[in-house]
Amino acid sequence: MRSNLSLVWVAPDRPVNSSPSAERARKSGNGHHTRQSTILVVEDELLIRLAISDYLRDCGYRVLEAANANDAQQILRADEPVEVLFSDIDLGPGMNGFALARWVRQEYPAVRIVLTSGVVRSAEDAAELCDGPFVRKPYSYEMLADQIKQMLARFQRSRG
Repeated sequence: MRSNLSLVWVAPDRPVNSSPSAERARKSGNGHHTRQSTILVVEDELLIRLAISDYLRDCGYRVLEAANANDAQQILRADEPVEVLFSDIDLGPGMNGFALARWVRQEYPAVRIVLTSGVVRSAEDAAELCDGPFVRKPYSYEMLADQIKQMLARFQRSRG
């Protein structure tokens, strides 16, 4: 029997007494500039999500976690400063990673997208949606962190 567990914790990005106008002055990704790049990790397998999220945090990224596409949409709609969406394709019941990537591309076009799956045929379908190479499971954490770093650097150069 498989049960679903959704955990979404969103830390406040600014102090409670910080002014909204000061917050609007910072822009990138889905509308924010932050000193630390933020990655939204969407993975329905809890242990995989925790492991990659911890590794990316150790690499210096701010990481938000979602167990499914609905949780990811809630995080993005909450005006969290997300620069990279890293999502599995098979997210269990509901919207899959392809549909989430299409939604993000339409609603938040500046958010960079990286998709992953253990299914080989998914790589071809993901090519049009990804800003970096498709990441096939199992993947090396180091390789993923390096790809994200390179993608963010390319994005910064193209905007600069």
